[in-house]
Amino acid sequence: MQQSGVPYFSQWESPGMTLPVLAEGSQALLNDPLWRHSGAATIEEYARWAVNVCGMACLKMILASRGEIHPTLELARACTAYGGYVVNEIDASIKGLVYAPFVRFAADRFALSAETMTGVETSAIPEHLAKRRFFIASVNSGIRWPEREPPSKGGHLVLVTAASDETIRFHNPSGHDEASQADVTLPLAVFDRFFANRGISVDA
Repeated sequence: MQQSGVPYFSQWESPGMTLPVLAEGSQALLNDPLWRHSGAATIEEYARWAVNVCGMACLKMILASRGEIHPTLELARACTAYGGYVVNEIDASIKGLVYAPFVRFAADRFALSAETMTGVETSAIPEHLAKRRFFIASVNSGIRWPEREPPSKGGHLVLVTAASDETIRFHNPSGHDEASQADVTLPLAVFDRFFANRGISVDA
């Protein structure tokens, strides 16, 4: 498959932060020199949120494809106001992305046509992309190492930009190197091992 032409953004401001985050957790992000670009007020706010914003990175890439650049955490704050993230101040947890509020947020704020999809067979993704340009797919984050067997499906979001009967192409917000970040192409059967059969179809 050819390159998508869709701009790539990591969920970290420095795309090379994935391996440190895997090794040290979100504390590693306190060393990200580019954190201010996220729209966070403090580096602590950035570190807390960045591990949760794979969905906002996907949205950022969709908006960038039509020439709009929005800081990732500004998107996250706006989406939270719609219920797309649930923030617990007691234990500092952040739950999301919640699909239905995200769909409303994307429509209201950016005039994006989006739809929550469940029970999606991997083989049906090309059909969905024929109707809307993008598919935000729920996969296991271990998809950055497709040769490994994932412990479960889902929990992380990637932006699917193309699919055929044999292969699928996507941008992964938490890829750890160039090969696992932008325009990753995998056989559908490999993608299926990580895919939780749900996501959000989006038209830009």
